[in-house]
Amino acid sequence: MNSDSDLQIAGDILEVQHLLQPAREHPSTVSEFVGLARSIAADRAQWAGLVQYDSASRWYHRLHQGPGYEVWLLSWVPGQGSGLHDHGLSAGVLTVLEGELTERTERGTRALGAGAQRAFAPGYVHEVVNDSLEPAVSLHIYYPGLTEMPMHATQSAPTAVDVVPA
Repeated sequence: MNSDSDLQIAGDILEVQHLLQPAREHPSTVSEFVGLARSIAADRAQWAGLVQYDSASRWYHRLHQGPGYEVWLLSWVPGQGSGLHDHGLSAGVLTVLEGELTERTERGTRALGAGAQRAFAPGYVHEVVNDSLEPAVSLHIYYPGLTEMPMHATQSAPTAVDVVPA
């Protein structure tokens, strides 16, 4: 386990590559959602032509919806951010497809380059920002599908799991 990991248990199954399952048609476990995100990230033709950049607000597009989950594509121009928020009852996987994003939690700040993934539980509080000078693109899978995104003034974050890129 990485010493800077937010995970505070004896091990992290997402760091053991042979335990990660290939994407199924309809994933149902954290490992399978990570696999789905990786397969979408690898298939650039599936998403690259859809990306748009909007200097007034973050651009987003629902890429796919399945039973109990949804997949979103987001773009971030320099300086754009999400604000401090959680995802209500939804868990999720965030994958940086292009560029670099910064994730801020009560535990600190983490740079997320292309290929970086974060898996998080319901109630995980964070802020995602493009602090770089170049645009960024990210993929977000929420399960169950996202129904709320409460904004926060202060932080109280459950842990997230780093996902080691394949």
